[in-house]
Amino acid sequence: MYKLFRFVLFQFDAEKVHYFVMSLLNKIHGFALSRFLFRSTYVLEDPKLETIFLGLKFPNPVGLAAGFDKNAQNIDALADCGFGFIEIGTVTPKAQPGNDKPRLFRLKADQAILNRMGFNNDGVEAAIAQLKQRQNKQLIIGGNIGKNKWTPNEEAVSDYLLCFEALFPFVDYFVVNVSSPNTPNLRALQEKEPLQDLLMQLQEKNAAQTAPKPILLKIAPDLTDTQLDEIIEIVAFTKIAGLIVANTTISREQLLTPAAEVEKMGAGGISGKPVTARATAMIKYIHDKSAGTIPMIAVGGIHSAQDALDKLDAGASLVQLYTGFIYEGPALVKSINSALLKRAV
Repeated sequence: MYKLFRFVLFQFDAEKVHYFVMSLLNKIHGFALSRFLFRSTYVLEDPKLETIFLGLKFPNPVGLAAGFDKNAQNIDALADCGFGFIEIGTVTPKAQPGNDKPRLFRLKADQAILNRMGFNNDGVEAAIAQLKQRQNKQLIIGGNIGKNKWTPNEEAVSDYLLCFEALFPFVDYFVVNVSSPNTPNLRALQEKEPLQDLLMQLQEKNAAQTAPKPILLKIAPDLTDTQLDEIIEIVAFTKIAGLIVANTTISREQLLTPAAEVEKMGAGGISGKPVTARATAMIKYIHDKSAGTIPMIAVGGIHSAQDALDKLDAGASLVQLYTGFIYEGPALVKSINSALLKRAV
């Protein structure tokens, strides 16, 4: 049934379809009977799925990655899809429209998405207003934070600190996003010195809180092994809680979609199956190099239960969906959780 639904949706502009689907999910959530039927179909609840990660209890280890619900407007409706946690954002201090449209494209032959959204969001105060209204209090919420497009890198720390302080009472963990390819010069913050400085200042602010919260760093799949070694050193030095591996790639290698078609789409990061192998390899590399001391959340090219299991086996503790959720539908969440239950037997 979902394949037919997807076929129809894929005939239309990707960004418009996203908002249509979110509106539809909210309508389903708004009526008790439709919500009950939807949850009965897609939600798998079992105490065996509960996962303790960084001191937080997750109802299950399958989450929704940042970028899907940037403004925290759809948390309750998305929870009906069976997620154990949802990461909002990327949130910036001030509202910004993002890059010019069109900016979201499907690479159907690759089961992938190309986006150059550019941190489009309504700003941190708007996200807080939505978080205050959510009804599902069991769901773990992550806050993915970034800088405004017009903020120079030399002043980026102030943007991250502002978002951190504002969101602190309303989210369970934080993610520092310096790995999106769609904000000019943002990835320069992944260099060792500026990244270490940013994380240390966030950690200082975190330590000043009565009950500090986990801070994770989201990294790009385009980092070399040498750069990954530096990331491992930075995690050890700053004592941040862990990593999210990995963001979208700027690589255009080994795509099935014709090169001319991809070139016509323009710049942006690619997510989905083209990232599957690289993200898994990075998790294993970091896990092995750090002797398993760095907690990780896996994201990137999870389109099946086996993809999720591969990432957990490589060293991750939780998984996040984005493009796989678009291509496979909410049944993917239940499929992964079912596979995990079978393993627990």
